Amino acid sequence: MLQPKRTKFRKQHKMKMKGNAKRGDQLAFGSFAIKATEGCWVTAKQIEAARVAVTRFMKREGQIWIRVFPDKPITRKPAEVRMGKGKGAPEYWVAVVKPGRIIFEADGVSLATAKEALRLAAQKLPVVTKFIVRHDYTEETI
Repeated sequence: MLQPKRTKFRKQHKMKMKGNAKRGDQLAFGSFAIKATEGCWVTAKQIEAARVAVTRFMKREGQIWIRVFPDKPITRKPAEVRMGKGKGAPEYWVAVVKPGRIIFEADGVSLATAKEALRLAAQKLPVVTKFIVRHDYTEETI
């Protein structure tokens, strides 16, 4: 599971999730990608499930890049605990995904293979995504 090795503070505020992604919204490494069209929290388990789906379909050929990292701790109080007595303990980690953020990139495989692999990954994520291709991509560049 993805999570930071260490953090300055154990707990964080929830914060508002408004606006579009200011960074991470352009293809940087691969020729194909899935881009978020809405904002949400993506947990470390969801990222890992999507990664497994992509690597299984691509059969270890090509390369993938995960462009989000879960660095926000989400806390929960135990079941049947009264209100008050402070904030709960950290339960899991999430990545804040805003509209326009690229989540996964792929390269080194055909367009059809990448499209299907990233479609399988998008099914594992709680965010609506769209498949994008590098603007100067041609089938001969593989």
